[in-house]
Amino acid sequence: MALNQPEADYELPCGRSLDGLWERLDAVERGRADEHELTCPHCSTALRGLGELRAATGTLRAERPRPARDLTARIMAAVRAEPRAPRAMLPVDAGRPGRTEVSDRAVAAVVRFAVDAIDGVRARRCVVRATGADEDGTTVVEGRLAVTVTYGADLSRLLTVVRRRAAAACTARVGVRLAALDIDVADVDER
Repeated sequence: MALNQPEADYELPCGRSLDGLWERLDAVERGRADEHELTCPHCSTALRGLGELRAATGTLRAERPRPARDLTARIMAAVRAEPRAPRAMLPVDAGRPGRTEVSDRAVAAVVRFAVDAIDGVRARRCVVRATGADEDGTTVVEGRLAVTVTYGADLSRLLTVVRRRAAAACTARVGVRLAALDIDVADVDER
């Protein structure tokens, strides 16, 4: 048997083909069945089944399944955890003896995870860079963060919370001071 050859048509006990009934389904449903289709138990059973099949596949086609929010979050966490070379190393406690550095990507990850803990907002892309050190030697950084917010959220309040949490996380978890954070609202989520 050749690979591209269609399978033989299934023939009902009355001699009609299932493919032929499928092609006539629209006409039958509009009340234009022929005498045989009206009286034959095999054809009427097959036509009823084909109608139910078309209705079920139409329902499935109309559905727009959405992935679980948890699935998306887990995928994004894995993407963010992917080890990549840092663009820059930032000094920590620059005014103290010795040298401690942290990668800019690590600081960006701290910012993203702090922001992800806030209801109504999801962090997307974050970039930070050192701008110097303050008078007590703490490294000062600035950042740019893209976020997705929930539709209808109080944007002014939400972005204030984002900046406050990001700054607190940088100080508490890394030991750098986030002096400025530009926030781009990149998307709005319906949920």
